[in-house]
Amino acid sequence: MSETAGASETESGSPPAQVRVMLRPIGSPLTVGLSGLGIASLVESGLALGWVPAAQTREVGVILICVPFVLQLLACVFSYLARDGAAGAAVGVLSTTWLGTGVLHVISGGGGRTGALGLLLLAAAFALAVSATSVSRANRLAGLVFFGAALRFGLAGVYEVGAPGAWDHAAAIVGLAVCGAVAYATLAFELEGQQRRSVLPTFRHGRGRVRPGGEQGEQPHVLAGEPGVRQTS
Repeated sequence: MSETAGASETESGSPPAQVRVMLRPIGSPLTVGLSGLGIASLVESGLALGWVPAAQTREVGVILICVPFVLQLLACVFSYLARDGAAGAAVGVLSTTWLGTGVLHVISGGGGRTGALGLLLLAAAFALAVSATSVSRANRLAGLVFFGAALRFGLAGVYEVGAPGAWDHAAAIVGLAVCGAVAYATLAFELEGQQRRSVLPTFRHGRGRVRPGGEQGEQPHVLAGEPGVRQTS
């Protein structure tokens, strides 16, 4: 698919140049990334709350490496291909954090707290909160989910560096809340993609309301100014 926008005439009076933008139609990768977040949050919360025995920590680590990491890595790549850098950064931080957490679970086998994991989670919480702030400027629902994940990382990180066990339980409860938010957001975004309209509230605003499937000629002037778009005459 291509979009063509006419540029304004130059001062010398020469004919306007044309900007051609080749678009690759892809589905929204956000729901894949959110699904990975929901799976990882449920498994980690189950481990912290005792639903999964500590003796199965290695199995939890394998799950984090095989499922959430892969799903969110794919979502990260396709988010950047879809020119959504903020969401790409958020799911990229999530995917690599789950990978690191999973590897440490496999190595330690549930042998107690890990200061290195605590620092990883605290750093990831900060990076994810920054990306969530940017995502929220266009998509408040996705931003809220990412903020919830950042809060869970922060609480778990504080526990891992030496705080009382209540912090770990608080992180687990926040993780369950994130699961619920992920379920709603995934359903809302998938219905929106199928129906080409908002069925459930997604709280989009600003540029988030501009849809690639909108009226013809609605967006070429915006696309012409995007990074990586070349002007040809």
